[in-house]
This record gives sequence, structure tokens and C-alpha cells, in this order.
Amino acid sequence: MIAETVCSAVAAAGLGIAAVTAYRKRFLAAARIAAYSLIPLGLVMTGVVNWLADTAFSVTAWAGFAVLGVSWLLFSTTRAVERRRGGTRKERKEARAAERRAAVAPTAPSASAPSLGPGTRASTRPATAPRGDSTDDFSDIEAILKKHGI
Repeated sequence: MIAETVCSAVAAAGLGIAAVTAYRKRFLAAARIAAYSLIPLGLVMTGVVNWLADTAFSVTAWAGFAVLGVSWLLFSTTRAVERRRGGTRKERKEARAAERRAAVAPTAPSASAPSLGPGTRASTRPATAPRGDSTDDFSDIEAILKKHGI
């Protein structure tokens, strides 16, 4: 009974503020204020306020909320542990089996991959030529760093 009275008073006050705002030629703001002030009145008329008041003072309802909280806690904990382990035991076993199959049987080249032909090579350097000195490889990088003052 008290909750319904308070909600009705809030709605009436909000509509009064909306009327004053509309009088000041701020119609968009007045419409928004009126919309917000009608929410408590609608909740009273639908019975939500009565249900909430009965639920707020019910020990059984609070026990039910506690049970729901424990259930949610168990779900989230088991999910976090499962993620940390890397999935379920069955999923890990299947992943290891897939890795073994991939390691044993090399993948065939796909039909969409371009072919270079039998006699061409991707590299211009012969296969038997020795590699250059590693300092030659970094000379370009050193020049760039010196150019920027690093």
C-alpha cells in the first residue's frame, strides 16, 4: 500500500515538472520527463510494485535468490576451471590425436596453390652456395638506425 502511494506521488511530481518544462518551451525535454514519470505509475497499475513488495519481505524469496546465486557461482567456477585446463578430457584427447595425425601425414598441396613448374626455383641463390656473413645482413639495419640518430 505504501509503495503504491509513493510511486503515484513520484509520477504526479514528475508530470508537474514536465508541465513546467513544457511551459518554458522545452517540449522535447518535457516529453522525456513525462515518459520517465509515467514508469512508476505503469508499474503500480500492472502489479509489479505489489509483487516486488511481497518478494522483498519474503524469506522464501530471498532463499530462492540465494539458491540461484549458488547455482550461478557453480556454473561460472566450473566454466573457469574448464577453460584453464583447456577443455574437457575428451576434447584434449581428440586434439592430441589430431596433432599426431597432422604430424604423421603431411598435408598435400592444395589444388589452388600456384605451381612454379618442374625446373624453376623460388630463390636466385644456388642451393650449394654458402651463406654470407651475418654482419652483412645487419649493415642495412645499422644504416637506417644511424640515419634516425639511434
